[in-house]
Amino acid sequence: MSAARSLHPSPRTLEVESVGSFDRLVAAGARSMHGWHVQSLDLRGRREPLESLDAQGAIFLGCTFDDGVEDSLRGRGALIFPKLEKVPFNPYRGRLYTPQELYAGVAETRYEDTLDARVYQWSIRPGQRHRLDATLAAALHDHSIGDALEELTRSELCLGRTMVGVMGGHAASRGSAGFTEAALLGRLLARNGRVVATGGGPGTMEAANLGAYLSVADETDFQQALTDLAVVPGFRPSVSAWARAAAAVVERHPDGTPSLGIPTWFYGHEPPNFFATHIAKYFANAIREAVLLELCNGGIIFLPGSGGTVQEIFQDACENYYGAPETITPMVLVGKEHWLRRFPAWPLLQSLAAGRRMENRIFLVDTVDEALAVLER
Repeated sequence: MSAARSLHPSPRTLEVESVGSFDRLVAAGARSMHGWHVQSLDLRGRREPLESLDAQGAIFLGCTFDDGVEDSLRGRGALIFPKLEKVPFNPYRGRLYTPQELYAGVAETRYEDTLDARVYQWSIRPGQRHRLDATLAAALHDHSIGDALEELTRSELCLGRTMVGVMGGHAASRGSAGFTEAALLGRLLARNGRVVATGGGPGTMEAANLGAYLSVADETDFQQALTDLAVVPGFRPSVSAWARAAAAVVERHPDGTPSLGIPTWFYGHEPPNFFATHIAKYFANAIREAVLLELCNGGIIFLPGSGGTVQEIFQDACENYYGAPETITPMVLVGKEHWLRRFPAWPLLQSLAAGRRMENRIFLVDTVDEALAVLER
């Protein structure tokens, strides 16, 4: 079972993720809420249906009710997960993040005051990982993100399109050849109808999401964006300046092509990039890595990187090594010098694949154009 789908509810349950959906169910003549999972909704003003419907077997997660309704529901058999106090995020959220949400206010204030930074600071408080309420909040949050990510894979964005992962180092600075190459790759993938997915962070990840976002922009605008971003090469010493430069590009191009970023607060020192329009940010890095690799049904392109990228290469290789023939996806390593000499992952990958069904699905190339040509084959 996939890591993404393992977070999805049973087909015998009904996700109710908007007040409109709740109202439509009531108007259609529903008599029971058995199997309903009602998630993070403000249900004030709906006392009458909530008190008249059979509540046995219903689950309410982080909802708001009129006075007395919660006790009534609980007394009639509903399971109610309350809002968790002193938590700077919604553990029951029903949708993925956007960069505008995570970076809200960064134009006027410091990054340290944004939602993204506040959640990270909450996660690293002394003893936080051993607190039951904090562990529960993080686990519920990651479940909700997994659920929202599953919905994305069934949406119009992904319908009839393959998702291609772009992995690589976070250290590639704006204005560098590596950053430009990754941006070009994301642009070419999106122009060829692929959905681009990355780890959602800076460096190569930001570049690939940027290229995908500006895939419909003309070449002059694309090059201008690269030039403008290079003024702030990295997120150190100021995440605020780094994010503002990206936000300015998005503001000039408000209708960019959607792409996916899957970052983690585990690496809180690496901020999410502003060009992934859909952000599935997790607390648990292990789940995040597994989900990211699982979703890339069109293969993964590995640009130069170090520890994290090497880990991802062999985590993906393990999936292909043991996978059913129908599940084996292409692995394309870009940069012969890098993967043969600096971090010689290619020889080991070749040895691992020898005699296996994955043997003809691994590739070593030198350019992003060659990488794209491999996927086209």
